[in-house]
Amino acid sequence: MSEHRDAEIRALESEEELRQAMALFRTAMVGLPSGPDYPEGRMGDYLEKGRTFGAFIDGALVGTVDATSGSLVLPGGERVSHAGVTHIGVLPTHTRRGVVTSLVHRQLRDAHERGDVVASLRASEATIYGRFGYGIASMSTTLEVERRRAVLHQGVPGGGPVRFAELPDSWDLLEHIYSEHATDRPGRIERTSFWWASQRFRSSSGNGPAYVAVHGSPGAEDGFVRYRPENTGAWFGGRDRTIVVSDFFAPTAESHAGLVRFLLNLDLVDRIVFDGVPADDPLPWMLTDHRGAQVRSVSDETWLRILDVRRALEARSFVGVGTVRIAVTDPVFAENTAVFEISADGVSTANEPAHLELGIAELGSLLLGGVSCHALAGAGRITVHDPVALPVAEALFTWPVVPFAGTMF
Repeated sequence: MSEHRDAEIRALESEEELRQAMALFRTAMVGLPSGPDYPEGRMGDYLEKGRTFGAFIDGALVGTVDATSGSLVLPGGERVSHAGVTHIGVLPTHTRRGVVTSLVHRQLRDAHERGDVVASLRASEATIYGRFGYGIASMSTTLEVERRRAVLHQGVPGGGPVRFAELPDSWDLLEHIYSEHATDRPGRIERTSFWWASQRFRSSSGNGPAYVAVHGSPGAEDGFVRYRPENTGAWFGGRDRTIVVSDFFAPTAESHAGLVRFLLNLDLVDRIVFDGVPADDPLPWMLTDHRGAQVRSVSDETWLRILDVRRALEARSFVGVGTVRIAVTDPVFAENTAVFEISADGVSTANEPAHLELGIAELGSLLLGGVSCHALAGAGRITVHDPVALPVAEALFTWPVVPFAGTMF
């Protein structure tokens, strides 16, 4: 895990260096919209102290990465310590010189030393992070609803009351709803104070209308939706007036139904785009015309890196009959390279030969229960030493609820 010989990697502490890091990230991403500067003296609201790293060459900052501390839900409902990795960027003048490798390896060591069990990120490019042990562990579905065809089936729950909430006054309420109604869906992550602070800042600096509605009686709210209209310049008289739902948090059947009913009853709207829901969202099944809700796209969401295999496997639940031994290889953390015996009764290390062999990235894909062992084996990403063990592993790792984070960071 050697760092690039020309790059000095260190934690960024000062307000000025943190500002430089954020500006560098925007430059590296090329396509991010410009916005106002962060408020003076407030970088600590958006970046967790000690978890932003910079890469310096000849004294100049050329790359950055940061993370925030939180938790992630595993199958069975247990929450483990989680590093939410983001803002990975290198100046275009210094790419392909090992800077990203140096930064990511330093960050992984730091997260491991802090005791984080897993790390996750959202990848701007799908070819970068597998080599660092990250595997795709959840997918995000974009649903497009044609409002005129979206008639609800008579068996859909009625839902509770829905009311508008005004930004910025409603941010505290949204944060409270999310934290008080945390779900056990695998992949859900804690929305930290840094995440909420960033959302507030982006909202205050954004252009165009945006709306918030909450579900539930005052004092007993249990869900919310954030949405915005597209192409407002052609809104009046338009024939394809579209709203984009950017944040749909409905942890119960009642809140889900209530918020869907609210959106479907909006006037002057022809199309509703849900920009990120789990693959098993019930919305298409709520309609009398199933084709009224079409899948516009499916994309990778959570890229998961297991930092402590033993703790990660022990923390999740396994349901199934039989026992399987898997050999895991981790080129970064030697203690993760071992044979683990897994059954519904628990996890232990084993000295006997493994039935299946896989890398740390592939185990990351399997951990949340949303990726098929058969699919990975068919793709050559799992080596099968005993074919009988493959369906056993499939049953143990599969989870009935599709993993989904629902939080972009």
